[in-house]
Amino acid sequence: MAIALKRNNTERHFLPFSRRLFLSVISLFLVFAASFLTYQYQREKEYKVELLDTKLQDYNERLFAELDGLDETQWNGVLQRYTDKYSTQGLRISVIDIQGSVLYDNSPKADAPQMANHIGRPEVQKALVSGKGHDVRRTSETTGIPYFYSAMRHGDYIIRLALPYDVSLMRMLSTDRHYIWFTVAITLLLVGIFYRFTTKLGTSVRQLQEFAKRADKNEPIDTSIDFPHNELGEISQHIIQIYKRLRETKEALYIEREKLITHLQTSREGLGVFNKDKKEILVNNLFIQYGNLISDSNLETTEEIFSVSELRGITDFIDKTSRRSSQEEKRMSVSISKNGRVFVVECIIFQDLCFEISINDITQEEEQVRLKRQLTQNIAHELKTPVSSIQGYLETIVNNDSIPREKMQLFLERCYAQSNRLTRLLRDISVLTRMDEAANLIEMERVDISLLVTNMVNEVALELEQKHITVVNSLRPKIQIRGNYSLLYSIFRNLMDNAIAYAGTNIRISITCFREDERFYYFSFADTGVGVSPEHLNRLFERFYRVDKGRSRKLGGTGLGLAIVKNAVLIHGGTISAKNNQGGGLEFVFTLAKEV
Repeated sequence: MAIALKRNNTERHFLPFSRRLFLSVISLFLVFAASFLTYQYQREKEYKVELLDTKLQDYNERLFAELDGLDETQWNGVLQRYTDKYSTQGLRISVIDIQGSVLYDNSPKADAPQMANHIGRPEVQKALVSGKGHDVRRTSETTGIPYFYSAMRHGDYIIRLALPYDVSLMRMLSTDRHYIWFTVAITLLLVGIFYRFTTKLGTSVRQLQEFAKRADKNEPIDTSIDFPHNELGEISQHIIQIYKRLRETKEALYIEREKLITHLQTSREGLGVFNKDKKEILVNNLFIQYGNLISDSNLETTEEIFSVSELRGITDFIDKTSRRSSQEEKRMSVSISKNGRVFVVECIIFQDLCFEISINDITQEEEQVRLKRQLTQNIAHELKTPVSSIQGYLETIVNNDSIPREKMQLFLERCYAQSNRLTRLLRDISVLTRMDEAANLIEMERVDISLLVTNMVNEVALELEQKHITVVNSLRPKIQIRGNYSLLYSIFRNLMDNAIAYAGTNIRISITCFREDERFYYFSFADTGVGVSPEHLNRLFERFYRVDKGRSRKLGGTGLGLAIVKNAVLIHGGTISAKNNQGGGLEFVFTLAKEV
């Protein structure tokens, strides 16, 4: 229906505005001109008739002056003389009494006593009522000739004069056509002038219309358009200037917006700005990451943050404030402990009831200080353990010449195992050092995450089968980012190795991409295993940190796998955190930027 209406409007406005205006006004003007000519023609014709009637009435008055005071027996001589005087004009004279009887008629074909009663003749009727009257071009019943009749009452009788309605009389009564041609000439001149005026007006409207269309479609606009020098052109120029200022203001606001977005995205706190209806205006990645960490379930939309039970105080504060107007900003902050972290959540409600929520991880700085302090100790400790073992076994072999060959072989195998562990440890330390010091030198390429994860799962299929572990890979095809293949592989491989080593047997591992926005993919790597105590969650990504140190070393871990994962995620523009699932098990939630 909307398409049909649009098509009808297009058809209705097939002609340009200037042509429609021109035709509308000219149509009215031509109707006026035609009405004026018709009226003037009628007036001219009536004037000629009245002029002829006045002339005949003058004859009538003079004839009556001659008849006045005479007996009817004396009329014939006077009427005959009068008839002879105007015979060249074919003047017909009739005398009629007020009963309509013809007393005299000078027509050769007329016999007055035998003529029909004239009481019903129009000119006679008018003379009886108003004293005089005329009738234009009526054919006489007596002579069969058309006449122009003019009658005047004089007491008890009526004198009627008639002229034959011949060619000469028709010319006399015809209107003067000069005024018609003059009116036509003036009309054509005005039409030409108005056409030129509407053409200029149409040029202004067309240019303004083209400008409006381009502005609506945000297309490039030539602001140096030369509009006609009239009022509409002046208005159009003002509109162009206003548009230029608006564009400049818009560009300036866009630049400031980009600065604000860049600031938000690089901020070390989670920031989210919402309107009064709790609809997202702008949020940064850290806000979403912290929200997922505080929430028991992953947030598919930012607005779901208001349904998190830990943030009920903030939500109630927003709802309460929105019900009453205030000219002051309102602030509220709460502290939340979740998954081994402590967050400070602050809400600021502005005058227009829009609000900002910031989430700060207040444990982060302390964690960094502690990590730096323990790093040297941990490296020394972790290197000391395999070196001491190797040194002890070799010392026993060197100082004991009689050691059995089987026992010597066992000691050598243990030395070899410890040297392998030392090699892996040094390799992982090297990887971390390279990521810390030369992250900008790492080569980037287009990587298909879906294919990478599929290949990785196939590589560990034997280990998964031995521990009866089921992997549910829910990644859709063609999830591609620009990054380093080796580091991206190490993220998913270390998380998989960690789950295989420590989560237990008969579990399920789920890999999903639960959200995507303009800049990031949001991933979840979860298992249904034994999980981790809350006090350990915040330290899982520390270098050399182990939940169960004895068990970890026994399984051959270096304590650097999750640290490598975290650094690889950071290099790819994302963040990562760990939390326990409600149904049991451990979940890692992390983001990876589409373009690094």
